[in-house]
Amino acid sequence: MQRTLLLAKIHNCTLTGANINYVGSISIDEILLEKAGILPYEQVQVVNSANGQRFITYAIPAPAHSGVIELNGGAARLGIIGDRLIIMTYGQFTPEELKNYSPTVVIVDEKNRLLEVRRYDDLLVKV
Repeated sequence: MQRTLLLAKIHNCTLTGANINYVGSISIDEILLEKAGILPYEQVQVVNSANGQRFITYAIPAPAHSGVIELNGGAARLGIIGDRLIIMTYGQFTPEELKNYSPTVVIVDEKNRLLEVRRYDDLLVKV
C-alpha cells in the first residue's frame, strides 16, 4: 500500500503578482522550485494564509532570483499582492520508503529570497 504525504513546501512566501489573462498555473522563482524539488508543471496545492483559500494548480518556473510568486489565470482571483502563501507538493510512498522520510521545507523572507532549506523533522519541537 502506498500513502500520500507532504513531499515539499515553500513556506510563507509573498504573492508578487496576479495575471488573470495568463492560461493558468502559478509562476514560482526557479531557484525556489529547485530547492524544494518541485518540477516544472508539477501539481501543487496552494494555501493562501490571508483568506483561507486552498486550490490545486501546477508550477511553472519564473526567472531565477526574481522573487516572483504569481497566480495566473482563474487562480489570480484567489489572492492579492502581498498575501502570504504556502505552496506544497505531495508524493506517494511505500512503507519501506517512509522509514527515512522527512519533507523538505523551503523558508523565504518577505521578498521571497531563499533563507534556508530544512527537513521538516528538524523544525519540530521535541517534547
